Amino acid sequence: MKIACIGDPHGVKIPQLKLQSPDLILITGDLGDASLARERFFEDVRRKQEGLPELEKDVGFVQESYLEVYESALEVLKYYSSVAPVYFTFGNADLTNAEVKRLNLKYKLSLPFFVQKVGELSGVKVLNNRFANFKGLRVGGLSYFVDNSWIKEFNEVDTKKIKTAGRETKKANRILQWFGKNSLDILLCHQPPYGILDCVNFPGIPKSWRGRHAGSRAILGYIRKYSPETVLCGHIHEGQGRETVGKTEIYNLGSSGTFQFLNL
Repeated sequence: MKIACIGDPHGVKIPQLKLQSPDLILITGDLGDASLARERFFEDVRRKQEGLPELEKDVGFVQESYLEVYESALEVLKYYSSVAPVYFTFGNADLTNAEVKRLNLKYKLSLPFFVQKVGELSGVKVLNNRFANFKGLRVGGLSYFVDNSWIKEFNEVDTKKIKTAGRETKKANRILQWFGKNSLDILLCHQPPYGILDCVNFPGIPKSWRGRHAGSRAILGYIRKYSPETVLCGHIHEGQGRETVGKTEIYNLGSSGTFQFLNL
């Protein structure tokens, strides 16, 4: 079986993939182009460090930034599902129905629901905190979550974010334990395991972030305990590469056109 494993696309489609005729395509999340949201995020980080308030997110910005992600993500899925069946999990730029609903209520908008639209596409499965069997291959998808280790590593003091991380990490640990008991062959997740291909070091980030680890201790614990054959991740684009932990091969697939073939 030939599997095409694609790092965070961010709106990019890989033309040469059609020539390779894969049996299955796995994607690590962040499907759409999130340039507007990303630029605003890092501007707010810089402002916070300078003691300034975050920039106001008005209706126009919310709508434009969401539709940028939504429309480009659907184009990515339509393209890849024309090549082979596609399994993917959510990254931090992919919004659930609940998150879209909150935006619609807060800003009095009618933004389309991404998950609902994906459900209309043939040959696409969202593996958010669930697993699927593809011709005997067991693939589990863990959606993006805020790990307690990120809170500690980046010295986050926001009480709301700390509580969110605690809640989401507990949920992720329960899902990973369930995956372990079901003997997955491949874990498909967004962020890397802590300390593995997860070092932050790209232009434009705050100096205090450089060299810090943005990976997940929950995912690392799962790997050490259950030793899945393969872990596929992205999120930290500059961490692209391959490492092993015990018997597990870990691939950070990078982003925007980077991919890896697995022959299983």
